[in-house]
Parts: sequence; C-alpha cells; structure tokens
Amino acid sequence: MRYTRHNLPKGNTDWAKVKNMSDAEIEAAAQSDPDNPIWTDEMFASAVLHMPHKKVPVHMYLDQEIVTWFKSKGKGYQTRINAVLKSYIAKHLHKHP
Repeated sequence: MRYTRHNLPKGNTDWAKVKNMSDAEIEAAAQSDPDNPIWTDEMFASAVLHMPHKKVPVHMYLDQEIVTWFKSKGKGYQTRINAVLKSYIAKHLHKHP
C-alpha cells in the first residue's frame, strides 16, 4: 500500500497529549513501550537493508471469488495478492521473502 500525506490512515495517537509532553517524557514513554524495543549495537550490526523490488505490470485472469474476497478486505488488494504469491514462493523454495 502506498501512502501520501493526504491518504495516511488515522492512527490511535493522542497528538494533543504528545504536544504537551516534554522531550524527556516522550523519551521515557518510548523506552517503556514493549512494542518499541531499544535497538542494541548487535541489532544494528546484524540489520540488513532490503530494497523493494520493482513491480512489473501483468494482465491476468483470476476467478471472480478471489478478486471479490481480496477487494472486500479494503484498499491494497493487489498488494495483498502479491504478498500471498510471495509467501507461496518462499514456502516452496524454503526461503523467507
């Protein structure tokens, strides 16, 4: 899914609360967030940058029920179909996407 500043999804952040917090309070909140662990030097050393692959336009025919199901999940149905196909390949090649 591609986003611009005009179509970003609404998040759960209380920006009024953040605006009134000091830098120290923001830093303390970030450090105590279990979903946002502090990166260690080892984590940075083992990090790998994966650049996105160029997309190639393809015309193909799919069963109507497949397209209907993916579209029913909201915007980005083509991206989800692509992710399913990548997952299938990874499973069959015994590699991670």
